[in-house]
Amino acid sequence: MIRAALDGDLQAITDIYNEAVVAGGSTADLTPRTLEQRREWVSEHEPRYDFPVVVSEDEDGKVVGFGSLSRFHPRAGYDGVVELSYYIADAAQHQGYGTQIVSWLLDKAKELGDRKAVSLIFASNAGSIALMKHFGFTRYGFLPNACWNGHGYLDMSYWYLDL
Repeated sequence: MIRAALDGDLQAITDIYNEAVVAGGSTADLTPRTLEQRREWVSEHEPRYDFPVVVSEDEDGKVVGFGSLSRFHPRAGYDGVVELSYYIADAAQHQGYGTQIVSWLLDKAKELGDRKAVSLIFASNAGSIALMKHFGFTRYGFLPNACWNGHGYLDMSYWYLDL
């Protein structure tokens, strides 16, 4: 089930995100985030109707992933372009939760009248790249050695989908 994120989900969102930070390869953060930092991130998605933060629950009601639509850029000329992001708990990966969240977010972006969805993905993140291709995203950019992950530099790929 996918639903709007609630205050009670902040710890799960923080834990899932921090798994990605520690594992590397899917976020540019180098140190785990605090609960308060994740709360601030969620609060930046305003108005929440236009920039949703959602969670995915497993059959037992446990939060196993989260995703969001964010402003692509704060300048008004970019309105209608949203950045799509999602994270799945390590133990829940490869079970379809990422596909469900991305599908939900794309449907919501279309419902809201957004023109384009974009996603920034490390070029070595084969799973997320395969997911973008599954939904018809096109790679529009590649930035070599864009991000230091604490051990070496990673290339960044940029993806978009016309909605």
